[in-house]
Amino acid sequence: MDKPLLRLDKVTAGYGDAVVLHDISLEVADHGSLAVLGRNGVGKSTLMLTIMGFTQMRAGQVFWRGQDISRQPPHARARNGIGWVAQEREIFPSLSVEENLTVAATSGEWSLEAIYRLFPRLAERRANMGNQLSGGEQQMLAIARALMTNPSLLLLDEPFEGLAPVIVEELIGAVNEMLSSRKLAIVLVEQHTDIALELTKDALVLERGTVMHRAPSAALQKDTETLERYVGLRVAAEH
Repeated sequence: MDKPLLRLDKVTAGYGDAVVLHDISLEVADHGSLAVLGRNGVGKSTLMLTIMGFTQMRAGQVFWRGQDISRQPPHARARNGIGWVAQEREIFPSLSVEENLTVAATSGEWSLEAIYRLFPRLAERRANMGNQLSGGEQQMLAIARALMTNPSLLLLDEPFEGLAPVIVEELIGAVNEMLSSRKLAIVLVEQHTDIALELTKDALVLERGTVMHRAPSAALQKDTETLERYVGLRVAAEH
């Protein structure tokens, strides 16, 4: 059996003296897709930061392609193929769209041309500064910039939050295209459970920093009792 692309084994982590995640284990297969669900404040973003190496690990191990990377700094994990799109987007406001895309680019399938095919709006705005974009366009740019590093795994932390339905629809289409092309795996943190479960193959639910439930996404979609108990049914605007 092939080794998973990413594996967390009994990870306990947090910030300073504060422990947020407790005994977390999960796997993401090559070209796989995992939704991470849960109410606000249960540790979803901390899980993403832990995968990237930004938190203090107290116990457990993080494996990437079978190699222990628990002590690797974030920049090394990014170089090894883990891409991250933070909630804050963190684009460069004083650089143009194209400069944002090329500043950290590496060679691979995700070239400027491929990005502009995926996000035609960015092609139209290529000369605009980052601070001249709408919120939705900034989110497209944040995702596109992460793709330009040609990652094997893309971490998306609430990429649809606060965006207009038409932009959400465009982003859903882009994520579906990424997954159908089998060019990368995705871990998706998303408050809109319907979108998250439609986009992914597998799902886990966090509660107070622990994994309370895991299931195929299609099965969890039908398990309204579990979703109501641990997530709260939050559906997206029509999309």
